[in-house]
Amino acid sequence: MNKHPLTRLTIKNAEFYAYHGVKTEEQSLGGKYQIDTDLYYDDKQAVISDNVQDALNYEEVMFCIDEIMNGERFNLVETLGYDILNALMERFSTLQKATVRIRKLHVPIRHIVDFIEVEQTLTRDGI
Repeated sequence: MNKHPLTRLTIKNAEFYAYHGVKTEEQSLGGKYQIDTDLYYDDKQAVISDNVQDALNYEEVMFCIDEIMNGERFNLVETLGYDILNALMERFSTLQKATVRIRKLHVPIRHIVDFIEVEQTLTRDGI
């Protein structure tokens, strides 16, 4: 069986201001987040047609992520990542595998760190 290879579409350092976190200050004042996504999909039809309608449209991906980032508030970045991955899989039927990395910048703790980061990967069944 000849299968078309998966194409990886990467979005790096997408920035959001959102109100997630355990501490009251994070929920009321908000904070800055960066998100990377690696999205794997079969682009065969898009390559043949050269039509964005057949591709995994990265602008629509960004809108989807933005809806999650600015929707329900979460205590944990792990929960945030889980919701982003599931929303992407639900919205984009050509998506076969996705990895999301969420960086929470300016973490309100008593230590100096550049950021904390969570990375999660989700694949469709059978892959």
